Amino acid sequence: MPLGYDGVRLFQTRAGEGTPVVLLHGLTASSKYVVMGSRSLERSGHDVLAYDARGHGASDPAPDPEAYTYADLAGDLVDVLDRNGIERAVLAGASMGAHTAVRVALEHPGRVAGLVVITPAYDPEDWPGDLDRWDRLSAGLREGGVAGFVAAYGETREQLRKVLEQRLAVHEHPAAVADALRAVPRSRPFAARDELRAIAAPTVVVADRDELDPGHPLAVGELYAELIPGARLVVEAEGESPIAWRGGTLSKVIAELAAEAAEPRTA
Repeated sequence: MPLGYDGVRLFQTRAGEGTPVVLLHGLTASSKYVVMGSRSLERSGHDVLAYDARGHGASDPAPDPEAYTYADLAGDLVDVLDRNGIERAVLAGASMGAHTAVRVALEHPGRVAGLVVITPAYDPEDWPGDLDRWDRLSAGLREGGVAGFVAAYGETREQLRKVLEQRLAVHEHPAAVADALRAVPRSRPFAARDELRAIAAPTVVVADRDELDPGHPLAVGELYAELIPGARLVVEAEGESPIAWRGGTLSKVIAELAAEAAEPRTA
C-alpha cells in the first residue's frame, strides 16, 4: 500500500486511462462508497484512483488518535497524487471527502483540474455543530461495534440500518474509525465561507433534498454553489433518490465536469 504523508499506509485502487479522477469518500465510509461500485468512469476514458482514508477500510490507523484532521487528510491526498505521478486531477469527494478536496483546492490550486463537491455538510458559521452526537457514535462503535454504532445512530428504518451495517463492516480497524468520528468534526477544512470564492477550478456541487439525510442539508450545497465562482448545482428531481446514492448517474456528473475541466480556459 502507498504511504500517506506521515507514513500511514493507504489502501488504493487505480484503473482506466485518460483524465485523472480521484474519488474521496465520507466519514465512516470507504473507497467503494463514492460511485457505489460503478465502473463507467474507467470505461469512458478516465484514470480513476480511489483510496481508503486513514483509519478507514483497509488503510492503517493514524499514528495518533487525534491525527484525523483536515490537515492530515489533505496531506494524504497530496501525497497520494505525488506517489502516483499525478500532477493535476479532478477531485470528486463526498462529505468528509468533499471538504478534503476543497481544502486541497484552496491550498494547492495547481493540483486540482476540477472539483465535484458531493453532499457537503460543513458550514464555517455553524461549526462545530452537535459534537455530542459524534461522540455518541464514536463511543457506540468503540464499545459495541457495528451494532453499537447503529444503536447510537438511532436508526429504525430497516433499509438504512442495512446500509450502515454494510459500510461499517468493511473497516479493518474500527477503533480508528471511532477516533476519526471524534477528530474530524472538531477540525475545520477552511475557516470562513468567503474562502470558497477563491476556488478557481471548474466545480459542480451535488446536493440532495433527501429528508433521510439531515446531516447533509440542501442549504449547505446551495451555499457552496453560490460562493464558488461558476459552480453548478445538481440536485435530484422531487421524488427521486439522491444522485449521491446512484453511482452511474453520479459518474456521469463527474465525467461531464472532467470534460469541462479539460477544455482550454480563456482569461
